[in-house]
Amino acid sequence: MKFSTALRQYSRRRIEKIKNADIVVGIPCYNNDSTVSYVVKTVGKGLSTYFPDSKALIMVGDGGSTDDSREQTLAVQVEPWIEKLITIYRGIPGKGTALRAIFESAEYLGARVCVVCDSDIRSITPEWIKNLITPVYEEEYQFVVPYYERYKYDGTITNNIVYNLTRTLYGLRVRQPIGGDFAFSAKLIKFYNDQDVWETDVAKFGIDIWLTTTAIIQGFRICQTRLGTKVHDVKDPSESLGPMFQQVVTTLFVLMEQNYDYWKDIKGSSPVPILGGETGTKPEAFDINLDNLVEYFKTGLNHFGALWENIIEKDNFKELKKIGSLNTENFTFPTDLWCRILYDIAVTFRNWKRNRVKLINMMTPLYFARIAGFVTETKNMTNGEAEKVVEKQAEVFEENKGYLLQRWSEKGEEEIS
Repeated sequence: MKFSTALRQYSRRRIEKIKNADIVVGIPCYNNDSTVSYVVKTVGKGLSTYFPDSKALIMVGDGGSTDDSREQTLAVQVEPWIEKLITIYRGIPGKGTALRAIFESAEYLGARVCVVCDSDIRSITPEWIKNLITPVYEEEYQFVVPYYERYKYDGTITNNIVYNLTRTLYGLRVRQPIGGDFAFSAKLIKFYNDQDVWETDVAKFGIDIWLTTTAIIQGFRICQTRLGTKVHDVKDPSESLGPMFQQVVTTLFVLMEQNYDYWKDIKGSSPVPILGGETGTKPEAFDINLDNLVEYFKTGLNHFGALWENIIEKDNFKELKKIGSLNTENFTFPTDLWCRILYDIAVTFRNWKRNRVKLINMMTPLYFARIAGFVTETKNMTNGEAEKVVEKQAEVFEENKGYLLQRWSEKGEEEIS
């Protein structure tokens, strides 16, 4: 069933009653009762402290939580001039559909700026709201992306896949393309609402990379804003990868396929302005199970090795097999090899029109191997030193873009049934 709107009738009636707002802050939520009330309370404080003369709406887009997320949100008190709406959205279950409901509300209310914040954030401060809104209000930026201080092993999908490809393909160094805490101008919100993407993985965890890529390609004015430390419900990727990996990577590769004419001639990359001063905060460290990562890779090599051989270029696969003989203590996964293999998989994804879910699932052990290689390389490094490794990795992806273009032009391999 295709939904023409993500808003239920009672939500639309409430929006119509509110009539207008200068600021809409949206919080997508699903089973986050331990954190969502804190996020709503902090957002309210940020609005009342820094934008007391602006009419604002805090809107929680809930995915039908089975815990007390909605009840916790209802109990939060905000200033009387700040509206609060808790709604269960309509459509495909996922973060993207929650944001669709928020975007529709922002456009109807004629908001000058729309902000979205994840509901599992434990480190949000009132200053986050100021730092996200001010670039749109005062400096006419149209898309504001977060710039966090993160622990070196947090954000592994971003650090090892999304940042590298976004920077290399589209030529802008947006450090957190799937950060989750963004601000948008009214013009950009209208553009998003007009797109027919809400029945795809964009409606799920693919939403953040779609938001960022679309803003870049359409030429909207982009900046990054310092938010300090990001503390959220971090999970060891070896323990719980969940649907996020598949949905983010699938959307990334689909966008890559759709926008080939845009990115094929882009060489190098340009920095994106970073606004705000250093916060001086330090992210929390957490453990990551290196043994699990290496074991999952070796199991994947046994299970999928014959299939990988069909989609990974011959010399790359030969190097990969050598890595399979390494133990945890001396495990390594060279950046240039990871780059070429990721390009091989992207090309295969483009050539296959079916079985794409199977392809992404087969990619997971390779992703675990790259994380393991990064962990062993940076285990004795500070967060700042590890960040330099991430930046160097992105440069390697840029340097190897010619390899991607060459592979992209080759005849596709037969699909595996």
